[in-house]
Amino acid sequence: MELLDEDREVGGTGLLGALSPRWWTVADLATAVAAVSDNAATNALLRLVTLDAVQDLACQAGLRDTTVHDRIRAERGPGVPETFATGTARELCAFLADVAAGTWQRPRACALLRDWLAGNTDHTLVADSIGHDPWSGDGVRVLNKTGTDTGVRADTGIVSGRHTVVYAVIAAFEPGAERAAVAELRRWGTTVDRLAGAHRSDSS
Repeated sequence: MELLDEDREVGGTGLLGALSPRWWTVADLATAVAAVSDNAATNALLRLVTLDAVQDLACQAGLRDTTVHDRIRAERGPGVPETFATGTARELCAFLADVAAGTWQRPRACALLRDWLAGNTDHTLVADSIGHDPWSGDGVRVLNKTGTDTGVRADTGIVSGRHTVVYAVIAAFEPGAERAAVAELRRWGTTVDRLAGAHRSDSS
């Protein structure tokens, strides 16, 4: 799929907008979104599958307040949605519980989504306080996705230890309180770590 100039003209996170290749596979774009929240890749995928299709799939999954409203834009002005996406912790947890159990859509779709989440490189929020090695397939596994906006930090994921735990933590804060918000998300990570428990090896 070709990455257009309009896909690249966004602020925020990502790598593809700064790289020279213009053609990427759909799998490459999905991996970039999952791994580094790539804005250019997000816009290209939305252009391919359409915003309507994404919103319809969210409704089918039982998500009422969690959806994508628009493409990612460097600036938002009159005539466009106020924000790219909205979500609630309750709905994100319910959705990931289905993904963890393999009951969303089809088991293969759930496995694919879990693989994408496993590639996320940002473990600095809730996941920071969970005892795991993000670069190893052994021990406790954290599959997560983080989100950042002005005044918002969010982290949602699936943790597989002795028990499987799904979590979603969203912090809203005033400008200048970023460090306190991050600390609060990490505090919740200690609770998730305790609930998941130490990894149980195949020999135990």
